[in-house]
Amino acid sequence: MFESLQDRLGSILNGLTGRGALSEKDVSAALREVRRALLEADVALEVVRDFTEKVREQAVGAEVLKSIKPGQMVVKIVHDQLVEMLGAEGVPIDLNAPAPVVIMMVGLQGSGKTTTTGKIASRMTSRDKKKVLMASLDTRRPAAQEQLRQLGEQASVDTLPIVEGQSPVQISARAVQAAKLGGHDIVILDTAGRTHIDEPLMVEMADIKANAAPHEILLVADALTGQDAVNLARSFDERVGITGLVLTRMDGDGRGGAALSMRAVTGKPIKLIGTGEKMDALEEFHPRRIADRILGMGDIVSLVEKAAETIDAEKAQVMADRMKAGKFDLNDLAEQLGQMQKLGGMGGLMGMMPGMGKMKNQIAASGLDDAVFKRQLAIISSMTRKERANPELLKHSRKKRIAAGSGTSSAEINKLLKMHRQMADMMKAMGGKGKKKGMLGKMMGGLTGGMGMPGGMPDPGSLDPEQLKALQKQAEASGLGGGGLPGLGSGGLPGLGGPKLPGLGGLPNLPRKK
Repeated sequence: MFESLQDRLGSILNGLTGRGALSEKDVSAALREVRRALLEADVALEVVRDFTEKVREQAVGAEVLKSIKPGQMVVKIVHDQLVEMLGAEGVPIDLNAPAPVVIMMVGLQGSGKTTTTGKIASRMTSRDKKKVLMASLDTRRPAAQEQLRQLGEQASVDTLPIVEGQSPVQISARAVQAAKLGGHDIVILDTAGRTHIDEPLMVEMADIKANAAPHEILLVADALTGQDAVNLARSFDERVGITGLVLTRMDGDGRGGAALSMRAVTGKPIKLIGTGEKMDALEEFHPRRIADRILGMGDIVSLVEKAAETIDAEKAQVMADRMKAGKFDLNDLAEQLGQMQKLGGMGGLMGMMPGMGKMKNQIAASGLDDAVFKRQLAIISSMTRKERANPELLKHSRKKRIAAGSGTSSAEINKLLKMHRQMADMMKAMGGKGKKKGMLGKMMGGLTGGMGMPGGMPDPGSLDPEQLKALQKQAEASGLGGGGLPGLGSGGLPGLGGPKLPGLGGLPNLPRKK
């Protein structure tokens, strides 16, 4: 979502940090470019003006221009203002109210209200262990109520039975009553939308609000809307009084202006972001982490949290025991590849690693993408159990059969086997020493110990430029792991060809949070 803005701001700020001293003229020229970059990213004009003025006030002060590294100080000021624009801290959905807590979803048609309703209900059911009831109040769009019912079945969440002929206000009253009788903790009302803001829509929203008395009113907005998203948010807030925002399609290739503008204009927090079509593709919005990503500082905290949620603790322990014993067959390799896909593939990992934004062209040139890992999984899936456990059985005739079954070639199978042999040798060497930690654990241990911050990873946005530099150096020195990512060693990609990529280490082998 923020790639183009990240590239522009990165090149502008790199020009500042590369200089030994800065003049007021240098800062003003850089801020003109920052202003242009934000406007091109569809950030609202009033927000851009306010942002650049605040940065200018702090950046042209004598203590900055005469500091030891003024360029890095300006980067920190830009970072802090980005955080302020997005909201200082993440704000979750507030459930501190007598049950059932009523959440009302509003927005235009096509913004993703119904899907987001299903995602939120699924998240609260699985993660927060709440009993949720969903109700569709959309009596105009064909099959809207049926769509929500199917989402409920898919996510194992209760939905209000459909009764023909009832008005949205009547359905909302029935939903709240049904939630009370059914012992539900939360009831989510999925309201109707229009293709544009009109008076009947606003009157209907106000009537539902007066009848159901929702504790939270969440505006669902498409992050690709651009400048008009600000007018949308302002209109709904004035007429209905929203309590928070949910941005959908944050995985798209839009310019991200909506995310940067809506919070600043409405003063209402962005609570959640949709990052895909799947039911689990919903994340809490952390302003500081988003600012880190925009400025190319990475987001190791989110990466570790995601790893802790997706990686099975028992499987991770079994894998660790096998590695200690120096065992690593093709089943283990397939498991590692699968874990990587759960974490969002190469694109998802690279976007969260500090400094990786500057290596995008190098990574693209290496041919390193998710398609490579999919082909490797297809090859392993085409083998028999015996072949996966004993790769030395794979002679020419077997390779020919596997190539036909996986839609690949013998050369690709040979590359996979070569990569596996190199990894297996490394596992045996590690097993003998018994000192190396798996994957991201080594890096995280080094970072928390080195920064003097035990018990958790430091938030990069809270550090001064010198600490940020030290954090970056430690991340690079660690190689992001001590062994375990499928073929991604600190020296490059064994068996995959292409230029070697420094600093690409292991996949987080972290236990699931309990």
